[in-house]
Amino acid sequence: MPSWRARSTSTSSASDLAGVGSPRAGGEPARGESGVLDEMLVQRARDGDHAAFRALYERYAAMVHGVLLARAPRQDADDLMQDVFLSAWQGLHKLRDDEHVGGWLAVIARNRAARFHMRAKPAAEPLHDELPDARAESSDERHEGQEALSLLRRLPDAYRETLAMRLVEGMTGPQIAEATGLSHGSVRVNLSRGMKKYKELLKAEGWS
Repeated sequence: MPSWRARSTSTSSASDLAGVGSPRAGGEPARGESGVLDEMLVQRARDGDHAAFRALYERYAAMVHGVLLARAPRQDADDLMQDVFLSAWQGLHKLRDDEHVGGWLAVIARNRAARFHMRAKPAAEPLHDELPDARAESSDERHEGQEALSLLRRLPDAYRETLAMRLVEGMTGPQIAEATGLSHGSVRVNLSRGMKKYKELLKAEGWS
């Protein structure tokens, strides 16, 4: 099994492995370039190259975590992350279009989250969420973060996913488009309409 369970601190990057420019450095690449990189990494990972799979993990971890966080509490989303990438590692031979690995990973994440909810029993205590950098927050602030994420999950799927990627994972619009395979226009619409609906929800719940 590849050792991709934590964000890599290795100096070996996706561009080192594939020989093309990194999609996160020096601006956003063209879709074609990103697709070529994904295709090369998938092919190497399918042949058992753990470093190539780790590079795929680094490229798509934020997107996958956003998809999961839009559907499950943070602690469960963290656990489901490992399930998603383990399933992907074991199922790379099933991927038909290597350059669209991001969309494939998103589908696996949605399916895993759906199974989680089917198996989950009613919790005796409220489920707890934390927003990034919550360690220094007061208990009141932490509770507000939990409530904010709960409200986010009440939005339609497309809106809550893109908002989770943007607001929680810190991804830019172009990064979301690249990772998910959505057009830049679709991402802009989802973010704009989603934020509008999210603000309406917050206002309805008494948030200033």
